[in-house]
Amino acid sequence: MSVGTQASQNGKQKKLADSGKRQGAYLAMVLPGALFLLAFAYLPMPGIILAFKKYQMAVPTAGSFFQNVFLNSLVTSEWNGLNNFTYLLKDAPMLIRNTVGYNLLFMVVGVVLQVGLAVLINEMRNRRTAKVYHTILFMPYFVSWIVVMYALYAMIAANGFFNQINAAMGKEAIKFYAQKKYWPWIFLIANVWKYTGQGSIIYLATLTGFDEQLYEAGAIDGASKWQQFKYITLPQLMPVVVMLQILAVGRIFNGDFDMFYSLPNGSGTLRQVTSTIDTYVYDMLKKGNLRNSFGYAGAGAFFQSVVGFILILVTNGIVRKSHPDMALF
Repeated sequence: MSVGTQASQNGKQKKLADSGKRQGAYLAMVLPGALFLLAFAYLPMPGIILAFKKYQMAVPTAGSFFQNVFLNSLVTSEWNGLNNFTYLLKDAPMLIRNTVGYNLLFMVVGVVLQVGLAVLINEMRNRRTAKVYHTILFMPYFVSWIVVMYALYAMIAANGFFNQINAAMGKEAIKFYAQKKYWPWIFLIANVWKYTGQGSIIYLATLTGFDEQLYEAGAIDGASKWQQFKYITLPQLMPVVVMLQILAVGRIFNGDFDMFYSLPNGSGTLRQVTSTIDTYVYDMLKKGNLRNSFGYAGAGAFFQSVVGFILILVTNGIVRKSHPDMALF
């Protein structure tokens, strides 16, 4: 073997080793997320059949293959066809109206505020100040909805902060937990407060990668800040906006369970405006005395998953026909 051939092979082996090290680092970064998906998305997937069974708890016998009570009951319970979905249909109009309506409201208002916040922070010349502002606005994302619920109760309860102000002004107390008209606004404000800072991160990261020469050329041509945003920033940002909205459409039948369940503080009067499919599924699981409650809850969750998957395919197909470069796949 010649010296040149040996050197070439050594070079290839070195490149492979370097490539393996780089790929190993990437795989190590992906591993926690992959394990999370495996544990909470793929391993529970056989439980889908719960939506089509009349689930009855059964203690496994000595010779049973599954000694776990839940798994044994899942296998031995009789099939129930689509009967579990009929219970969902009883409240389906109200549940779908609330879940889809709130999500559409959050999507429209959220994308406007998140993009606006990202642009404003990106325009700040003092980067330290920009980071401080963004950190402050990002902090609510880490606050538990339980903490928010107690803070909200302290403000809008019968003897809360707002009603104390009303009393001082000689006005009657407002019964927030008994009047439905206030809660769409309360949910919207709470959602905006909690998620705007977190949602702006992706847009801000995208903005930092734009070519500054485009803005310099626009400024030389006399373009105002609004014109620069309209003709330079927004067209470049649209692929990311569309991608995130396609994913959001797939979650349109999934409500923010923690928010919708916690903030109303268990008020039955508000059920018509606070119940979503997620809270319905939880209520079914909580009602252990309700016959086949697991089956009803499984039907609700299955409905969410299937409709969300279909909506992603449909939305992506529409985007692919009009703007192929913006489609997810």
